[in-house]
Order: sequence, then C-alpha cells, then structure tokens
Amino acid sequence: MADRLRILWLGSWLLAGAAAAEGARTWDDPIGARPAALVADMDDGPLKDALAQCRAGAFYSTTFSIGHRGAPLRYPEHTRESYLAAARQGAGVLECDVTFTRDRRLVCRHSQCDLHSTTNILATDLADTCREPFTPADPAPGRQAGARCCTSDITLAQFETLCGRMDVVDPAATSVAEYLASPPGDVPADFPACGTLMSHDASIALFDALGVDMTPELKAPQVEMPFGGNYTRSDYAAQLVEAYRAAGVPPGRVHPQSFDLADIRFWLDAYPAFGARAVYLDGRFDGSGPSPDDPATFEPSMAALARSGVRVVAPPMWVLVTLDAAGDIVPSAYARAAREAGLDIVTWTLERSGSLAGGGGYYYRSVADAIDDDGDVYRMLDVLARDVGVRGVFSDWPATVTYYANCLGVDADAGAAAPPP
Repeated sequence: MADRLRILWLGSWLLAGAAAAEGARTWDDPIGARPAALVADMDDGPLKDALAQCRAGAFYSTTFSIGHRGAPLRYPEHTRESYLAAARQGAGVLECDVTFTRDRRLVCRHSQCDLHSTTNILATDLADTCREPFTPADPAPGRQAGARCCTSDITLAQFETLCGRMDVVDPAATSVAEYLASPPGDVPADFPACGTLMSHDASIALFDALGVDMTPELKAPQVEMPFGGNYTRSDYAAQLVEAYRAAGVPPGRVHPQSFDLADIRFWLDAYPAFGARAVYLDGRFDGSGPSPDDPATFEPSMAALARSGVRVVAPPMWVLVTLDAAGDIVPSAYARAAREAGLDIVTWTLERSGSLAGGGGYYYRSVADAIDDDGDVYRMLDVLARDVGVRGVFSDWPATVTYYANCLGVDADAGAAAPPP
C-alpha cells in the first residue's frame, strides 16, 4: 500500500508556481472541511462512525481518487489552478479532456466548442472567431442568450491568451457582460482573475512534476473529419499518445480514455503498451440503449469486450448500482458481469450533482429512492468501492474520495475497501 500512496506534500510553494518537489512535504489541511461536513450529514451507523474517526489524518495521495477536469466544484475546469487544487486534495490521477485547435495542437477542454462559457473569449478580440456570435436573450419568442466558440477556430497561441472561468452563464442576458457575470462566491477567494488554460503538452509537464498518473480523454470532434481534408481521427488519436512518448512518460502512468471503441482498438493495435491501459467510457445506457440490469442487452457483451483487449470499463455511477428488495444500494447486473468477465471498473462522476436532497439527479438515477441528503455521497461511494470493487472514482472535488480511501484503506489496484468495523 505504501508504494502506491504518496504523502500529500503539496504546499503553498507549489501553488506559487514551483515546478517540482524536492522531497516529501506536509500540507496543513489538504482535505479541507467538505469531507467532514459530508460525514456529519450521514445517517447514524457503522460507516459514519468509521469515517468520523479519520478527520485528523494523515492523508495521502491515491490513484483511487481521480481529479475530473481538476477540481471544478470550485475551480474553473482544465485550468492549472484547478489541477493544482485536485493534486493538493490527494488525486493520484488527473484528467485532461483533449481536443484540437485550428493549427492542430492539442489542448485541455471538455468540449471542442465550449469556449464561450468556460473562457472569456466573448469579451476579447477573439469573439470575432466564434462560429455563432453572442446572441442576446429575447423573451418575446422565448430565445435564450447564447454563442458557440470552438478551439478548432483559433490557434494554440490565441487559445493561450484566454482566461479560464467557471462554466456558468446567464441565459437571460442581453449583453456579453451579463452573460459572463458569475455569481459571487463561485470560486475560492485566492483564485486569480484569469485562470490559466492548459495545452495538452503543458498538462503532461505539470502532471509529471506533480508525480500523478494521467488520464487524457480523446474528445469527439465537433468539426467534420478529416479536419482540413487530411487530419483523420486516427491521426488525432495517435497524436495524443505520441505526446506522452515525446515527453518520456511511461505507459504505466497513462490511462487514455474514449467513448468510442474504435479509438480503444486503434490504441491497442498501434500503441499496445498504452492501449492495454486504455479506459472504455461506456455511455451505452442513456436514452433507449441497453439496460444495466439485463446483460442480454449488452452489445458487445462484457466477455466480447474482454476478448477484444479492453481491460477497463468506465460507466456513470448509476449504471453500477441498483436497489434490492429492502431498498439498499447494491451492485447492478452490469457491475457483476464486468467483474465476471475480468474487467476492471472506474466510474464517474462524484460531487457533480449539487444537493442530494432530491434524489441526486442523473448520477444517482438508479438509486434515487435511497438518496435524500448530501451525506449519502459516502453511502454511494462505499458500495462502489467495497461491493462493486471499482479501482477509481472521478470526482469534481477529489478530497471527498481521498478522505474515504485513506480512512477505510482502499487498495486502488485491487479495487476493494475494508468494511467498516
């Protein structure tokens, strides 16, 4: 266990911009107040008692805790500041969602066309590059304010002039200033006025300096491919992996992700050492797709996925759990089938649901009847770790997962947690 966990040495010197550590260092309060508040909100029982005993630490970085776009619960996603916050909270794996610019350089963005809401592009001279310029709201026809600005319409150099911001806009706005006006208190007081956007190469350098694993997601292009007539999807997928090879990052520290099985198969064929670590983001269960409670509807089946070389599946949390006759949260048929096929499981996304008082929304949809307060985040996490046996959990606030993993002795490689006493 000690070989897989690193003590949280990230201190104020790193936040000020130091590139690498010179040794183990302590952090006064890396986990912060949220995990303890969630524990306090739990229903009484053995799990609450076990978690309540751990507030004093010490806390360690663990690959079980994955920073989803950094720590976007309170820091603008895919910014340097968000990534540093996630590492400080013990995330042993950090994610760069990868897309490309007009000059075919890779950058960290959740969507190729989200710049209008996640950056200040509309308030800059680059607003002219937006493929859909800002349109003010008009209540008469019921039109909301909006715009559409894409990385593929600007160069990397232009991208790097932009500021990252919280992904919050006002659909009733009649001006750009109103549209981009963030509610007070939506970021920590120490966050700079201009969040630092990250190229894919810059994320690799930062993550390497932090000593964490890396999980880049190849985002689906929102432009016609081949881009520019000759930049194919395979070129794009290859470019992602080649960046790690060029940086000297060993395959064992990289977990490339995609929702498209064709990308996984490409990596397995072209880059087998990286493909063996690839994560299939399983989005088949939304809408009218297969049922996570009926393996007969899975196409391909879990066994077929395993035979094709897939080693890790990553569905949303709700796909992995269901309620039994007593109303308790238990593993779903999907979870059991994946384990029977010998597949590892990671899941997404904890701390992305806001208040859980109303059942938790999308990520808790299969167990909503058992979710009624914010402390239930730890009930869900406990089932995922101890009963489903996931090897990692993406979170918008990694401290929540780090606290649980440290407290209950989660083994990230085995994907199991010790039961509460």
